[in-house]
Amino acid sequence: MGKIVAIANQKGGVGKTTTAINLAACLGKLGRRILLVDVDPQSNASSGVGVDRNENGYGIYECMLGQERVENAIRTLPWENVSLLPAKRNLAGAEIELIGMERREYFLSGCIGTSKDVFDFIFIDCPPSLGLLTVNALTAADSLLMPIQSEYYALEGLGQLLETYNLVRQRLNPLLALEGILLTMADMRTNLSEQVEKEVRTHFGELVFKTVIGRNVRLGEAPGFGKPIIEYDAASAGARAYVRLAREFLERNGIQIPGDGTEKPGENSEGAVEAENAGTAAGGNTHAGQGEGVLDGSAPGAEMMNGKDG
Repeated sequence: MGKIVAIANQKGGVGKTTTAINLAACLGKLGRRILLVDVDPQSNASSGVGVDRNENGYGIYECMLGQERVENAIRTLPWENVSLLPAKRNLAGAEIELIGMERREYFLSGCIGTSKDVFDFIFIDCPPSLGLLTVNALTAADSLLMPIQSEYYALEGLGQLLETYNLVRQRLNPLLALEGILLTMADMRTNLSEQVEKEVRTHFGELVFKTVIGRNVRLGEAPGFGKPIIEYDAASAGARAYVRLAREFLERNGIQIPGDGTEKPGENSEGAVEAENAGTAAGGNTHAGQGEGVLDGSAPGAEMMNGKDG
């Protein structure tokens, strides 16, 4: 029986979709069968793995409303053990349609519940809000993973999300557990990131993942090419961080993976992030030959990153 994990934070830009895509891909590399479910009307998780929200085919909207079977909407992705249940443009109106329906909080649960027999882990990428789609995700999930950016305002948003978590437990899903809190977009060259990490670990202790995801240029480039970081640049600091997170995630779930191999000899995670950030600041490219031309618009997918519409 698989496990459903909702990845949620009502604050946008905290690395939620980045975490959903890259944790899924790294766990796939480690031999786990993964389903990534996109319930964000912005469809960033879908586009981030190369699926166009405007193309024909079924998505999570049709499955939630009972118009199509979930197995007919799932896409097999070109990476080991990873599949996608995509979001399409029609998902934008789903919350309005659900408002007047009975048991409106349980539509997603009824849609993906049977997929637990097929996949080891199902990750739900939630919208940056605490609306009906996020409530549906929390009602369907076995646990909640909360990415938070290493900045002051993130702490305020965390409190609001925990209030919603407690309400869902009380009224809709009493078995919903806290998978953990993940610190993202950290820059350990600054005092602020260190202070935020210290405060979060003081308040939440073992709930906070040991792995910290640092700011990383390659992580920002990868979605423009429709690839997770482990496929775009496996040697980058961002890829190594998400492999460490995948291993820690499995350990928390009682699954031991032998070996590590995510760091170069003599280099810890903070050192890797600092080295790559330093190379970027100096105008260098730590892994030349991959992703070149992204900023000048010459690479595939650069139109999206540069804000062009084709």
